[in-house]
Amino acid sequence: MTGSLVRPLLYLDVDGPLIPFGAGPYPPGDDANPLLARIDPALGPRLAALPCELVWATTWRAEANECVAPRLGLPELPLVAWPEPSDADGRGGIHWKTPALVAHAAGRPFVWVDDEITGADRDWVAARHPGRALLHRVDPGRGLGAADFTALWAWLRSA
Repeated sequence: MTGSLVRPLLYLDVDGPLIPFGAGPYPPGDDANPLLARIDPALGPRLAALPCELVWATTWRAEANECVAPRLGLPELPLVAWPEPSDADGRGGIHWKTPALVAHAAGRPFVWVDDEITGADRDWVAARHPGRALLHRVDPGRGLGAADFTALWAWLRSA
């Protein structure tokens, strides 16, 4: 398989991008986790339509497939296996997820959608990841929206 046939990975966080923390209004939740009511089911088809491989990059771990994916109408997605916390986490201002995502991507192009991405993460990835990468920060007060999808589509089309 040539590099041009490899679809980019899209690493997706849950809290912030899919479960916004803004004022709402949100429908009432009747689940054990009332925050799940904040998930907009319309995001599922929009995510599934993106020309990439979706991967959970969240501390929800397996619960992302058990609780979040069904609300979005998504199939079970692969998960990033997070390393054990270390004293090196957060050094240089980078998010603790950043090194693990670069290692998981193993040189493949990737998009990371999260609400905690900073310039330090972008600089770290640019210096250490040989493939293309888009680190896309989502406003956690509103969650993933139309402008975010416009940016994702633009980057994915340019790949």
